[in-house]
Amino acid sequence: MRRKAILIDLGRRLREARRVAGLTVTKLAERAGVSRRYVTDAEAGRANLSVIKLADLARALGVPLRDLADLSLGARRGERIALVGLRGAGKSTVGRKLALELEAPFVELDERVEQIAGMTLGEIFNLHGEEHFHRLEGEALEQVLAEGERVVIATGGSIVASPETFARLKETCRTVWLKAEPHDHYQRVLEQGDRRPMANHPRAMAELEAILRDRGPLYLQCEIAMETSGKTPGEVVSDLAERLGER
Repeated sequence: MRRKAILIDLGRRLREARRVAGLTVTKLAERAGVSRRYVTDAEAGRANLSVIKLADLARALGVPLRDLADLSLGARRGERIALVGLRGAGKSTVGRKLALELEAPFVELDERVEQIAGMTLGEIFNLHGEEHFHRLEGEALEQVLAEGERVVIATGGSIVASPETFARLKETCRTVWLKAEPHDHYQRVLEQGDRRPMANHPRAMAELEAILRDRGPLYLQCEIAMETSGKTPGEVVSDLAERLGER
């Protein structure tokens, strides 16, 4: 299991570096002198890369070899699980159940933001704006990271819109995108009794779909994508625990 986790983590970093470099799989393969299938297998965590080929890929990507080969990163990230996704994806419900499964603390990052600010999220946005919220969000994340190596974190839906904080999250946690169909997002938010950020918008569903389209490429940067539509929270936790290597 540990060997597989290392290869998956290596593949994730390779894929992310390729996206940052703006290269297709084919272009990267050409530059590195390897086959397209080799790059695809490497990014999927199926290839047991040699140091030489890894160095060729790093050179083709224009990144230091140590950035791809830092296996200690996987060890630092392994105990922290961060759930990412739009409101209504199930982060709070799944997060609490997953924390019980893993016998780990559970933290709502938005609640930490409110504690730091001494006001509600609505008040933060109304009085200080989104930029101030994201600064507090980064501070809250650092606070949680300082508390220990084992935790399940439910993040705010817009954390991916804060490049520095999202990068820090990916660096220190195993990130999981909880996906859902737009109508499921909408219905779950209504059941929570909170339509933010959809309140007072007659075209709420269209706007929600637009947010999902805009943030989709960012959510895809997470290590794991887990579908929640059509599943009970227990089923999601069971599938996720297996993907995380906890079963």
